[in-house]
Amino acid sequence: MKHSTVVGGSTAKRVMNCPGSVALVQLAPPSPSSIYADKGTLLHAVISDVLAEDRAPEDMLGLQYEGQTLDQDMIDDKINPALDLLDQLDPHQEMKLTVETRVGFGKFLPGAFGSCDVLGRLGDTAYVIDWKFGEGIAVAAEENEQLMYYAAAAMRTPEVAWVFDGATSIECIIIQPPVIRRWTTTPKRIGQFARALKKAVKVASLPDAKLNPGDHCRFCPAKPTCPAMTGAVDRALKVKLDAIDDEMLGKYAANAVLLQGWIDDLNALVQTKIEKGYKIPGWKMVAKKGRRQWVDEVVAAKTLLGLGINPQKPLEIISPAQAEKKIKNLPEGLTVSVSSGDTLAPESDPRPAVLQIGQQLTAALSKLI
Repeated sequence: MKHSTVVGGSTAKRVMNCPGSVALVQLAPPSPSSIYADKGTLLHAVISDVLAEDRAPEDMLGLQYEGQTLDQDMIDDKINPALDLLDQLDPHQEMKLTVETRVGFGKFLPGAFGSCDVLGRLGDTAYVIDWKFGEGIAVAAEENEQLMYYAAAAMRTPEVAWVFDGATSIECIIIQPPVIRRWTTTPKRIGQFARALKKAVKVASLPDAKLNPGDHCRFCPAKPTCPAMTGAVDRALKVKLDAIDDEMLGKYAANAVLLQGWIDDLNALVQTKIEKGYKIPGWKMVAKKGRRQWVDEVVAAKTLLGLGINPQKPLEIISPAQAEKKIKNLPEGLTVSVSSGDTLAPESDPRPAVLQIGQQLTAALSKLI
């Protein structure tokens, strides 16, 4: 999908807050895509086809984009919930919609354009809707620069100007399953935004455009080399180091030695009690990672010789791992994984708790006496 090099919906916030970033981004190498972005692109394409062509999501099972494949979980967790949230806006299916519409500012701001997920009109209200399928970052609708960008551009796009013609209010909506976020604004506010955006683009073209780090830097491709960012890190690090009291630091280090001894003794006590059969809430004993050994070294040596491998090294037979460097797959039954012992672990550890045979045997025998 082609993006505006002047300013787009996803970059409007950054350009308006940090006009100096525009020149830096032009020098930065293209940002590589991610599995999250590719999955989002796939889901956008699917839901667009559902709305534009009245297709069932299940008809597109197996659709692929950059290694991402549409499966039933994606439909159940993302597509269907998003469609249900859209139905909340228009329960009687009366809204006139247009999807995946290219909108632009025309002569007002040449070269600025973008693709709006959904535009709609119902009564006196115009709707600007953006799908968000990511889970890590909750996207707010209020004063959302991306939504206002699409609204301002769509107003100047002849093919979809009908969405805003005579509208008294504009609903800016983020649908991010399982949540919908809404913000009602006015054509006047969108006009103010458009003028501020145009001014920011003009300022960004100046050679001395200022850099201004903030939360708008999150997705900026020039962030790793941005002087404002790197300088802020250097200054913060220096201030933090200078603020540390060296004498107090020495005392902390001494206390750390004592504390580590206390931690070791505490863990030993917990382990001992569990081994004796006590239940310590939140803790268990698990087997340490197993190490492969030969079940029978004589049998292993004969087998390796038969496979054309010299099984011996000075004083002992080679290990299973060393043998596998010479032959890809060892015959079954030659090796066994042996744990080097037990260790303390929290209950959340996926490894199963080891059976305390000695303690359980003692308990069983006591019932026979």
